[in-house]
Amino acid sequence: MSLELNINAEIKAAMLGKKEADLRALRAIKAAILVAKTAEGAHGDLTEADESKLLQKLAKQRKDSLEIFRAQNREDLAVKEEEELVVIERFLPKQMDEAELRTAITDIIASTGASSPADMGKVMGVATKQLAGKADGKAISALVKELLTK
Repeated sequence: MSLELNINAEIKAAMLGKKEADLRALRAIKAAILVAKTAEGAHGDLTEADESKLLQKLAKQRKDSLEIFRAQNREDLAVKEEEELVVIERFLPKQMDEAELRTAITDIIASTGASSPADMGKVMGVATKQLAGKADGKAISALVKELLTK
């Protein structure tokens, strides 16, 4: 089942269950799908990779907003963002934990022959392609930097 059909079914369930937070997040996902499908140059249907990128973008937006709202002591808005983030993450593939990420990046560093922080760009290029959808870009970057400065 495509993401769009899945979202539509979830929206119906959220409406019947009167789950306001779920409904907000699901409608945001549906709107993003419609925008992506009708964007200039789009061919109408989204691939699984496109759907994953779209969901990651929405999750990142929620995380960034959450950080800002917490910094400004706006807990009321932070709670809404957190509720939406939980719903969006249900549709994302499982994220790698710290140990899995460390192992994957260590392998990438070995395969690229990187040895110093100057090689960070080379490692990041390979890592972002291989780990797309499986780990957050900030986490990848921080770990690559840490491993290359040892």
